[in-house]
Amino acid sequence: MTNKQLIKTLLHCLILCVTVLCSIGLIFVYSSSSVYALERHGSAAYFAKKHLIGLLLGALALAGLQLIPAESIKRWAPVSFFTALFLTFLTLVPIFARKIHGSQRWISLGGFSFQPSELLKITLVLYVAYLLTTTKPYHRSTSISYTRLMIILACVSAILLKQPDFGLTVTLIATSCIMLFISCLHSKQLLITSAALIPVAGSLVLLKPYRLQRILIFLNPWNDPQGAGFQIIQSLIAIGSGGLWGVGISNSKQKFFYLPMQHTDFIFSIIAEETGFIGAITLIALYALLLYAGLRLAWRLNDPFFSYATVGFIILISLQAIINLCVTTGLVPTKGIGLPFISYGNTALISSILMIGLIINFTRTTLQQRR
Repeated sequence: MTNKQLIKTLLHCLILCVTVLCSIGLIFVYSSSSVYALERHGSAAYFAKKHLIGLLLGALALAGLQLIPAESIKRWAPVSFFTALFLTFLTLVPIFARKIHGSQRWISLGGFSFQPSELLKITLVLYVAYLLTTTKPYHRSTSISYTRLMIILACVSAILLKQPDFGLTVTLIATSCIMLFISCLHSKQLLITSAALIPVAGSLVLLKPYRLQRILIFLNPWNDPQGAGFQIIQSLIAIGSGGLWGVGISNSKQKFFYLPMQHTDFIFSIIAEETGFIGAITLIALYALLLYAGLRLAWRLNDPFFSYATVGFIILISLQAIINLCVTTGLVPTKGIGLPFISYGNTALISSILMIGLIINFTRTTLQQRR
């Protein structure tokens, strides 16, 4: 198989994984939310219809991205990032902010609400890739770009923690650090910075009582089974009830107001209950295949910017999936991060699809250059 054929195969594999994940998401958003939607909105398909609209908008956005030259995306990466950072900052301004479940992660403009941090995720990866590819190795600019990036990450973290969104903060910092580590430009500085951040992360947990409570509940949710530990216990009951083959699609018992956020952050629990161990493992395998195909594809792209950005997007999507799966199975404290392509939430869904759209754009550009 030639390199060009391998690139096409990896791209098709990536697109197939995303298509299957989106299809699974639509099915289980309906299944997990039907009882809640019927009770609260009078239609069992209320959330499923909105999720379908998100999928269609995401598909249109993906198609639209293919019309933008890849070089223009690279050139405008800094402007895009600072625009997204400003929009995210507006979530802290009362006149624009919209508070949901105690967090200020949304802004309202002209009757339209959206979560700018989802746009920030995409543009941060593009900006980090831009810095890595415009920095000359073994040159003074290397230290300057590293310092600039650390300042940028500090600003991003400050805004996200104020919302508060500790989970996304950790995810974005981890993604950026992995991109830096892979580049080999800042390995020494990165290790020193990482060591310094450990006590900072610990202090951030201690500063907010609810974060400390999440850790204590994570260690033993049965200490407060009717309070803070209720959600994770119900999640584990759902997963355990699935057995090997599951109770059948739409036959979940936990969705009858036992498990909170059953169609968003804890949708995996319902999938595991209805499709069992086999269904859960199949879903995990799809994410593993997405990670494998995405990383292999990244190293075969012509432009280093394309490669770093693709690695960043794949790592970001994979980290979100890993954190969500670990939360629902009780392996880490709750973080409020949805399952990519599956959890209900149109801003996050469109954001994930846009990342794949950018990868497709970079791959198509590489294939065109190799003709």
